[in-house]
Amino acid sequence: MSEFFDSVETRAPETRELGLLGDLRDLLAWARPAAPHLDRQLAGIDLASLTERAALARIPVLRKGDLLGMQAVAPPFAGLTTTPPGQLKRLLMSPGPIFDPEGYAADWWGAGRALFAAGFRKGDIVLNTFSYHFTPGAHIMESGAHAVGCAVIPAGPGQTEMQIEAIAALKPNAYCGTPDFLKILLEKAEEAGKPALSLRKALVSGAAFPPSLQQAIAAKGIEAYQAYATADLGIIAYETPARAGLVINEGILVEIVRPGSNDPVPDGEVGEIVVTRLNRDYPLLRFGTGDLSKILDGASPCGRTNRRLAGWMGRADQRTKVKGMFVDPAQVDAVARKHPGLGRMRLVVRRENEQDAMVLRVETAQFGEDLAIAIGEALRAATNLKGDVELVPLGSLPNDGKVIADERPVG
Repeated sequence: MSEFFDSVETRAPETRELGLLGDLRDLLAWARPAAPHLDRQLAGIDLASLTERAALARIPVLRKGDLLGMQAVAPPFAGLTTTPPGQLKRLLMSPGPIFDPEGYAADWWGAGRALFAAGFRKGDIVLNTFSYHFTPGAHIMESGAHAVGCAVIPAGPGQTEMQIEAIAALKPNAYCGTPDFLKILLEKAEEAGKPALSLRKALVSGAAFPPSLQQAIAAKGIEAYQAYATADLGIIAYETPARAGLVINEGILVEIVRPGSNDPVPDGEVGEIVVTRLNRDYPLLRFGTGDLSKILDGASPCGRTNRRLAGWMGRADQRTKVKGMFVDPAQVDAVARKHPGLGRMRLVVRRENEQDAMVLRVETAQFGEDLAIAIGEALRAATNLKGDVELVPLGSLPNDGKVIADERPVG
């Protein structure tokens, strides 16, 4: 049985680069008339000149943080899609809200390679605990599982008792979801006297996977691998059995640029991940994810020849991901607008008991449990996430403009 999803993963890097750039020129020539924003982004650019990666630097970066406003002006997809909404497979919505399309092509999100690298094979039964409600996460993994030939249990998040019953009855041997929820499921199953012994492999994403959590899951006999994905792009990079960084997915170009700029940085330097995705429905060009990483030197020892990312190394802006969901400073501002008269607010994100945790620190002249409860409810309404509220005296938070402080350890 092959170690690789297909032969494309092991082609010579020079062959891949020439193929990607040639495919990019062809795609842009075809898509430009149908996608108004793409046409504006390419203003003054001769497509024939895009013969090397360095030439992409002349094209302005489109940053994820701009999508909310762009989609409000030109709904639903800001002139970035070539396929009319009614001809897409799904119209999805991420927090913000930001709307995401999904087309009909097989493995549209490119998840098959990541699952194959994580050991998923034809005939496996996958417990998919990413949310099927509005957001793309579950559909990303399900399409990849089908590309590999797996059956899928569409479990979604939460409802641990039902999940435990499903595991006991259907005996899935593979898991997709956040690493936090996998740990919870394993612990709850043991407490219920129904240990999830069938689970032996996992592809996790959407939350931090620090060494301590990796060790805890490995101790349960589960081989868990990481994937780096976004709702806009699908799978960007994924871990392989080499455990040596994340191999960049096929069909995309990844650059690392100086945060806030259009300019690539040298390999090995930390900067913002910028992705160009060769997708006919949603041809994103130089899309700035807001995430930080760096390119690792050389090819992966696993034999895949594409470039590698070091993994997630923080955010280039204050927008951050908590329990698989993005939280934006605008959402904290929504809480403030519901409670006028308060001082500064700062949302602190930490790791507690191997899970993401939020604490909203709020300056106020009045202290009371009712106020804290009301602010907590507003926070949950704005972010779809539960967080604690800490009331602090006026003037006690730093005057540095920071609204979200991500204090989780990196790596």
